[in-house]
Amino acid sequence: RTTMLRSVVLNRLQRLAISASSRGSVRFASNFSYGVDENITPRIPEFPDYYKKQPTEDADARRGLNYFVAGAMGMTYAAMVKNFATVYLEGIAPTPGELAIGTTTVNLEQIPEGNTVTVTWRKKPIFIRHRTPEEIERARSEDGADLRDPEPDANRAKNPEFLIVLGICTHLGCVPVSGAGDYGGWFCPCHGSHYDISGRIRRGPAPRNLEIPPYTFESDTSVVLGGEEK
Repeated sequence: RTTMLRSVVLNRLQRLAISASSRGSVRFASNFSYGVDENITPRIPEFPDYYKKQPTEDADARRGLNYFVAGAMGMTYAAMVKNFATVYLEGIAPTPGELAIGTTTVNLEQIPEGNTVTVTWRKKPIFIRHRTPEEIERARSEDGADLRDPEPDANRAKNPEFLIVLGICTHLGCVPVSGAGDYGGWFCPCHGSHYDISGRIRRGPAPRNLEIPPYTFESDTSVVLGGEEK
């Protein structure tokens, strides 16, 4: 019985196949068609609802809006940075009271002529040299010498009798020895820098002259280190 049923099914399938072949194509319930005839063009479904719609805004208008927004954001950011910097700098700036604390007053009458004293200003050594007339003349006569850091003596001493310099070698920050060296000023034994009586570098590895700190003369016998220069 099973063999007979199988034969019946196969016969019907063969008839369906022969019938479809005689009609030229096999059609399915879809938008596609598969045919044995080369002249039949398959139909490809379209999905217009999924296509991205083109923007309707004008490109120039959108570009102008973008520039305006970017410029506004830039100006806002710059204003914020300016305000922050102003507040920060005002916060760290020293007050007049703090400036007054950072000053040192020296009585020049206590420095004999031809001597150098060392005082401390803001934890830094300061050399004050009471120069003799011969030292002043020698310092000014050497203004035209071959100087590494050219600077006339008149620009380094507000009062020719008193030379006031920062007592730190400009090479590596050592403290030079007063009244030593080949030029009678200061000598740094660490690396052999020689300074003249005006504090100018004359020999050795130091690149610059001894620095001049801010100071003002209250009188002929008193000087104030630090604060604002007058």
